[in-house]
Amino acid sequence: MSAAPWTIAGIHAALQAKKISAREIASGFYAEIDRRNPELNAYLTLSHERAYSQADRVDAAIARGDKLPPLAGVPIAVKDVISTSGIRTTCGSKILESYIPPYDATAVTRLENAGAVILGKTNCDEFAMGSSNENSAYGPVRNPVALDRVPGGSSGGSAAAVAAGLAVVALGTDTGGSIRQPAACCGIPGLMPTYGRVSRYGLIAFASSLDRIGPFAGNIADTAAVVAVIAGHDENDSTSAAASVPHYDVQIEGPIQGLRIGVPEEYFGEGIDSEVKEKVLAAIALMEKLGCRRIPLKMPHTEYAIATYYIIATAEASSNLARYDGVRFGLRVPGATLLEMYRKTRERGFGSEVKRRIMLGTYVLSSGYYDAYYLRAQKVRSLLARDFSDAFQKVDAILAPTSPTPAFKLGEKTSDPLQMYLADIYTVTGSLAGIPGISIPCGKTKAQLPVGLQILGPHFSESRILQLARAFEKAGGFGI
Repeated sequence: MSAAPWTIAGIHAALQAKKISAREIASGFYAEIDRRNPELNAYLTLSHERAYSQADRVDAAIARGDKLPPLAGVPIAVKDVISTSGIRTTCGSKILESYIPPYDATAVTRLENAGAVILGKTNCDEFAMGSSNENSAYGPVRNPVALDRVPGGSSGGSAAAVAAGLAVVALGTDTGGSIRQPAACCGIPGLMPTYGRVSRYGLIAFASSLDRIGPFAGNIADTAAVVAVIAGHDENDSTSAAASVPHYDVQIEGPIQGLRIGVPEEYFGEGIDSEVKEKVLAAIALMEKLGCRRIPLKMPHTEYAIATYYIIATAEASSNLARYDGVRFGLRVPGATLLEMYRKTRERGFGSEVKRRIMLGTYVLSSGYYDAYYLRAQKVRSLLARDFSDAFQKVDAILAPTSPTPAFKLGEKTSDPLQMYLADIYTVTGSLAGIPGISIPCGKTKAQLPVGLQILGPHFSESRILQLARAFEKAGGFGI
């Protein structure tokens, strides 16, 4: 059975009507993965035993006539930076090639408690550092829309799995655009929740003040269903917000007439592909036709966002990745002295992009440079956050491109790190401000490459941005 047509609602209805079992659904997805994954390289590890065990529990509950939980039997993929008990978790790195976590991330626990079937772990840029999924130690992921193109990064495997029908939904992580940008490249919705909305417990850290877990899905209803399950306070994460979780599935159907949508001029300047600009402006015009009011915005500190992000993110990465020393877990390369063991382990275990970011981060934190770089970047981060708080006094949401270009060719930017970093120019702003954002498809270029529309909202306004996304989807906006 082809995996592609399934949605959460479709699976729920089919299971309730006993037209198919959860085990058969899982088996169908594994058959599709066996067929497509060799060319896509979206999955790194499959968890057959755990998936079938969960599917059998769902089937037993149906046989007993129990009420089904919201994600019963739904096949889900999990990015390989999120801990899964007993399932290899590599972070796309050689340094964790054989690492098997002893516990589940809170998001994974909540998915399984809601009946979800975890198919396996998806490929990603090493330690989530990248915009193209070409930095994985296990090879690049190919975009299912165009196999010679990148799927976006760092959550490229999760985005490709959903876009190719190898999972109904998938978890990714977003530090500077790593959910939204792959969603745009692969032509599917991808949601970055507010910082603190979803527990980071069990997420292997890249930059702790920026990292967030969120879902990819084929439609807005499924996106809302997953975030409703994984959101909420968690005492294991001190940054987890105590805010209550709304009924997203109900609220997404609310009216959008009269909502004020802000369009920042800084997101449509130099560097944006003409076809991307055309599609995003057409999407904004459709939102106006649906009853929204368009308001022009100025966000003056946007130009400093990339520099600010790459100082703060690399500084936090330098600190977080110091734990990979060959002593406690992961790869160990023996050396004559402790220092030599550290050096050899990290030299062999880390890829070039991770080494680059560790060196950058160590430099900006070093004596004599801390004030000039890191401290100044934190001050600019506050100014960027103020740009958003000022904007949200005037508008209910902000609409912009997700990425300045469609998916680029594999290998096109690997020799120029700066060009690669600039792929995140429209996404790092929302990351630095801690606000939620979603990328949704808004048509394709002449070369049939997807374009993403980004919707950003104030803190904890996931309902509002999902509502706008759902209205746009219902109006046929995904294919404009």
